[in-house]
Amino acid sequence: MKKRKLGKNGPEVSAIGLGCMGMSEFYGESDDAESKQTILTALENGINMLDTADQYGAGHNEELVASALKDWHGDVFVATKFGIVREKGKYERTINGRPEYVKQACEASLQRLKREVIDLYYLHRVDLNVPIEDTIGAMSELVAQGKVRYIGISEASAPTIKRAHAIHPLIAVQSEYSLWTREVENEVLPTLKELGIALVAYSPLGRGFLTGKLDKSVISQNGDFRGGLPRMTGENYVHNQALVKKLKELASLKNISLSKLALAWVLSKDDNIIPIPGTRRIKNLLENISATEITLGNQEIAEIESVFPIHEVRGERYTEEGMKSINA
Repeated sequence: MKKRKLGKNGPEVSAIGLGCMGMSEFYGESDDAESKQTILTALENGINMLDTADQYGAGHNEELVASALKDWHGDVFVATKFGIVREKGKYERTINGRPEYVKQACEASLQRLKREVIDLYYLHRVDLNVPIEDTIGAMSELVAQGKVRYIGISEASAPTIKRAHAIHPLIAVQSEYSLWTREVENEVLPTLKELGIALVAYSPLGRGFLTGKLDKSVISQNGDFRGGLPRMTGENYVHNQALVKKLKELASLKNISLSKLALAWVLSKDDNIIPIPGTRRIKNLLENISATEITLGNQEIAEIESVFPIHEVRGERYTEEGMKSINA
């Protein structure tokens, strides 16, 4: 497994991580035994960064990760998040970045993860009612207390990232980044390069859409939130599928799968980017890992982007509720 530096001041981690969210929620029914085996297979194949959050399955995902790690004695780097507050089983959320809540949430995550320290602790979304300096200040205290090693922030704007980094150095900003979600290229990525912060790219395969294997029968199943996303409904779905078809034809010409092409595109954009594709299945995991062996040149990157032009993608990436505090 190739390695990448997690920011200027962070550790080396695997070139891709494993997003664990879908093992607990949002993507239909899951199987804990299968998910744990996928986590262990990832670790055995060199992936050492696992990504979770306290709100995934109302704490279930952190507990699942802990259960999988129970008998693992090798290298592992666990990242979790706080700040999104939801009732179990509901999508509606509030954002909480109050200093007292930071400490409360951290203690709860440590207990669920069964760990003495969280390797990377993210503010999951920015609380617009709390100065970012106050939230990051409380997170900094957790570092000083030895409960957290490094801190990060998710889906924040460039000005907010700068303000946060001035209070305590960030090693990572986690934001959605893929062929059909590229807003971070405008201001966030240049800011991260300037400050020496890594971009941890979630949903690098567009929640499965960029694999070319996603159809209505999958996303219409009970518990799959993708069926309500603007990009995957109505005419937007049909239009975006046509774009994916062209991309799939390009991947076939290169004799690789579409998912490998899409993930290799993210990996080839910058060494400062670490994607964390999520999956519950070992087959998909191994395919994602093999994408790290592909390096695309500038001409190939330009060719891919011309076949899948970002301005032609239709629909928001989340519902109005999900867009709360995006790029805040």
